[in-house]
Amino acid sequence: MEIFQFLGGAGAGPEALIVALLPVGCVLLLIGLFSGDKRAPMFRRMESIRAHHEKRALGEAYVSIARRKSQASEIAFLNELIRRFVPRQDVLRLRIERAGMSFSIGTYVLVSLLIAITAGATSIVFGGTPLAPGLLAGFTAGLALPHMFLNWRITRRQVRFIEFFPDAIDLMVRGLRAGLPIGESIRTAAEEIPDPVGTELRQINDGVRIGRTMDEVLWESSRRLNLQEFDFFTIALSIQNETGGNLAETLNNLGDVLRGRRQLKRKVRALSSEAKASAYIIGSLPFIMALLIYVVNSEYIIALFNDPRGQAMVGFGLFMIFAGAAVMFKMVKFEI
Repeated sequence: MEIFQFLGGAGAGPEALIVALLPVGCVLLLIGLFSGDKRAPMFRRMESIRAHHEKRALGEAYVSIARRKSQASEIAFLNELIRRFVPRQDVLRLRIERAGMSFSIGTYVLVSLLIAITAGATSIVFGGTPLAPGLLAGFTAGLALPHMFLNWRITRRQVRFIEFFPDAIDLMVRGLRAGLPIGESIRTAAEEIPDPVGTELRQINDGVRIGRTMDEVLWESSRRLNLQEFDFFTIALSIQNETGGNLAETLNNLGDVLRGRRQLKRKVRALSSEAKASAYIIGSLPFIMALLIYVVNSEYIIALFNDPRGQAMVGFGLFMIFAGAAVMFKMVKFEI
């Protein structure tokens, strides 16, 4: 109690205590981030020597993947905490790779903790939120914001992959018709096509060069990308390896199919844009009108939030708005 009074004064509340302890928590996180084993310099030197030879033998892409799969963090105590308290690490690692990012799970957890501490302290100190709701808001922000960021990166990367993948298939077809094997055709496409298609094709080429089978590398990339367009490519190559046939003609037909799917998706997006705009306008009108009424005559609308009957009506209205928005969203979403 004397420590609390020293930090925030005799009449200080939890807000002052949190303000005093927030720098302490950030310092502890930074100490944990940059601390490690005392033998770390020697081990870093040994790791750099081994990594140099591994890169020459296996390729830089597969070395980075192997390291990410071997441990969640380079910090010993953080790695132990992640192993005990973070569930489904393989799913989280797959989502990070699917987003095209190279940071570890430990970095993801540290960023989530910093977001949670910052959001919770901001809500309590500057927003005047009570302690328990403020901590809940910080915990929610620490979980939701990194997850939403990964979803955004995954969606953006998948859209770019679908945009450039037909061009990569065309380059493979030209290489096959010129007499190159499929491995060399994939390498040529990886050098010419920008990321993320080039990155994925380089990983496939590196995997084949170190002795892995084409099917194994393709299905691993298909699982990481989670795209139907790449699944078609993987299935086409797998069937051709088993049955034979004209691979150039097969890939040429696949490229035409993928271009048709891309054009159809754009057409559906253009036709559904009007319905989406209507949904945004109709869904935002109740909130805009409530704000305008509050600005013009706050006493007229404030009773709606103070009276239990008004609160029930507001809750029912919000439920109907979100239900209607969900129905309209399902109506304009098509699986192609």
